Amino acid sequence: MNPMKLEAGAALPTISVSKLGGGELTLGVPEAPYDWQLVVVYRGKHCPLCTRFLGELNDSLPALNELGVDLVAVSADPLNKTQDQIEPLDLKFKVGYDLSLAQMQQLGLYISHPRSPEENDRPFAEPGMFAINAEGKLQLVDYSNAPFLRPHLPGVIAGLGFIRNPDNNYPIRGTHNEAS
Repeated sequence: MNPMKLEAGAALPTISVSKLGGGELTLGVPEAPYDWQLVVVYRGKHCPLCTRFLGELNDSLPALNELGVDLVAVSADPLNKTQDQIEPLDLKFKVGYDLSLAQMQQLGLYISHPRSPEENDRPFAEPGMFAINAEGKLQLVDYSNAPFLRPHLPGVIAGLGFIRNPDNNYPIRGTHNEAS
């Protein structure tokens, strides 16, 4: 089954999840003083590539914030697994957990079944990345069906810098459709 992928230029579906440290995290709603948000979906504690990528995101946080971009990450893991994975990393951005199967489908993510009980005890989302602009529209959309394909963060940051520069007047790309 192919999930419906989110279209560039569309609004991110309203999705709220539990936030590590308490409260709720609403995806696509940047926290002041930022007017854009980068939402990163990661597989969970069972994925060492995700742990490394979360560390790289943490290192990239100052550059993203300088561009006016809030950063959040989310997985389908429950609280205990999220705490076990995230707390040693000392991340400086918000992390959500318990992304439901229905929410994964709303985001158009690829979803995998665990290969064994040691890997996970439930279906989980494969990586995804969404940049939501100040108008609440999807400016950048990236999906992967496996942990091995992830955006190159320096390229993402450079691209966001280019897009955010008003002199470039850079539109949302990938919006051509035969009906228009």
